[in-house]
Amino acid sequence: MSAQLINGKEIALALREELAAELAFKKYRPYLAVVLVGNDEASLIYDRNKQKAALAAGMDCDLHHLPEETTEDDLLDLIGRLNGDDNIHGVMVQLPLPKHINGRRIIEAICPEKDVDGFTPQNAGRLLLKDERAIVSATPAGILHLLKTVHQNLSGLHAVIIGRSNIVGKPLASLLLNQDCTVTVIHSKTVNPKEITRQADILIAACGCPKMVKKDWVKEGATIIDVGINRIDGKLCGDVDFDDVCDKAAFITPVPGGVGPMTIAMLLRNTYQAYLALKK
Repeated sequence: MSAQLINGKEIALALREELAAELAFKKYRPYLAVVLVGNDEASLIYDRNKQKAALAAGMDCDLHHLPEETTEDDLLDLIGRLNGDDNIHGVMVQLPLPKHINGRRIIEAICPEKDVDGFTPQNAGRLLLKDERAIVSATPAGILHLLKTVHQNLSGLHAVIIGRSNIVGKPLASLLLNQDCTVTVIHSKTVNPKEITRQADILIAACGCPKMVKKDWVKEGATIIDVGINRIDGKLCGDVDFDDVCDKAAFITPVPGGVGPMTIAMLLRNTYQAYLALKK
C-alpha cells in the first residue's frame, strides 16, 4: 500500500475560489481585522498571508501591527474599538502574545460573534453543545473538511488525537464527536500511546514533536492528518515520519501543503459566516 496524498493546498484553493465567487455578488464586503503584537517574523509572515488571501477572496482586511511594548490595557482598548465597529465582522489576535500580556483575558474580550478564531469561551461552549451558532476554530474545521474529502461517512470511526491543546486537540475532539466518531485523546501523560494509536481509523498528530509518529504507531489502512510544523536542519517536517508511514496508511496529509493552507481558508469562511450573522 502507498498512501494517497490529501492535498490541502488544492482543497484550500478551491474553497477560497468558491468564497470569492459568492462574495462577487455581495453589495458589502466582509471585513477582517487581524491584530499582531510584537515582531515575531513567522507570525508577521503568517498574518500577511492571511491579509493577502482575504483580499484575493474579495474581503477587506487590515493588519493592526502593534509594538512589542504595547500594554495589555492598550490592546484591550483596540479590541473594544474593533468590537464596536459595525463595519468589522471578524476580529482575531495572533498568538502567542508577549509575556506581559494575559492572553486569556485578551481572547475573552473579543466579541463572540466576531471571534473568527473560535477561541472565546462562548464559541468553545457552543461547539461542545453542538450549537449551530458556534464559530469553529479554523484548524479543526479545516481538518474535518479534509477528512470529509476521503470519508463519505465518519460515523463510528475511531479517531485518535495526539495532543490536547485548546487550539487544536480539544475543539477537534468535540467536532469529531459531533460527527459520531469514537474519539480518544492522548497526551504527554498517556501510558503506552502506541497501543492506542494502532487502533485508530483516523490518526491526527498535533503535538509539536518532529517525526514522532512512526510506522509501528499506525493501523494498516489508517487516515493520517499531520498538524505539526517543525524544522529539522532547516527543512519543514510534521509530527509524523512521512516516509516511514506512507506505505502503511491509506491517506495522509503532507507537510507543508496539508493542514496549513486549510487554516487560512477556514478562517476566511469563518469571517464570511460572521458577516452573514451580523448582517441579519
